[in-house]
Formats: sequence, C-alpha cells, structure tokens
Amino acid sequence: MIIAMPLSAETFAPYGDVIAAVKDPDFYINAGKCGRFHDLANTDFGTGKAGISLAHGTPYALPLSLTMIERHPLGSQMFMPLNDAPFLVVVSDGPEATPRAFITDGTQGVNYHKGTWHGVLTPLNAPQPFLIVDRIGEGNNLEEHFFKTPFQVNIPNA
Repeated sequence: MIIAMPLSAETFAPYGDVIAAVKDPDFYINAGKCGRFHDLANTDFGTGKAGISLAHGTPYALPLSLTMIERHPLGSQMFMPLNDAPFLVVVSDGPEATPRAFITDGTQGVNYHKGTWHGVLTPLNAPQPFLIVDRIGEGNNLEEHFFKTPFQVNIPNA
C-alpha cells in the first residue's frame, strides 16, 4: 500500500519540477502589470519540439489501483491544472521499485524529467482541465510497464 503525501519541490526533485507561483514574481512585464514567474521547469525535448496541448482528465476510483507506470525517454512532460483542484502524482525509480505518490495543493503542476517513470494523469474529485507541454517528434517516446500485482494508493481524507 502506498500513502500519498503532500507534493513539495524537495521531495519531487529526483523526478522533476514542481511548478507553482509561491513566491514573489521573478520580474514584471507589461508596464509592471504582470508578475512573471520565469523558467519554472527543466524542459527537454531532445530532437523534437515543444507541443502545447489541453486535456480533460477524468477521476479514477479511490483508493487507486495502480496497474501501470510509463515514461517518456525522448522528452520531458509537464501537467498544469487549469483550475484550483488537487490531483494525484505517482512516480517511481523504475519498474521494480515501489512507486511514490503525492497530492498537489491545487496550485501546483509537475514537469516530469525525461525518462522518469510516472503514473497517468489522475484528477481526484471531478473531471479536471490541464495544460500539457511535452515533446512532439519522431521516435517512440512512450514506454509502459504493467505491474503483476497492482499497488493500492491511498489518499488521506479522500
């Protein structure tokens, strides 16, 4: 059984970047009317290009039965919610390792580093819109691993 923990930049650092506007803006643009939080993710698209997409994720039944993880060996992948609802983030050090689970605070997004094993997009309570930035290009940028025995991911207070 895996217990989901609150997401923080420190605990997520081995897997990617937490994207959040939690401090003062790095600088202001548009005649000082817009605070910019600059360069929040280590994006890597290799020989591909950055693709910007929108998606609507549908919640899974809880507790989550984690049957599969995936990774993108040719580029990073970023998910930013377009509302203030939290979502579940699952990562792993590899197919043989026990995954870790995190819950965003509703203002955070994540950028998975190139090659990071992770779970699928998992809204918690209702369908949820996301901005996705990932690699578009030639080559197979998806590897999946299905567990022989699913992991159960528990969400505190869910």
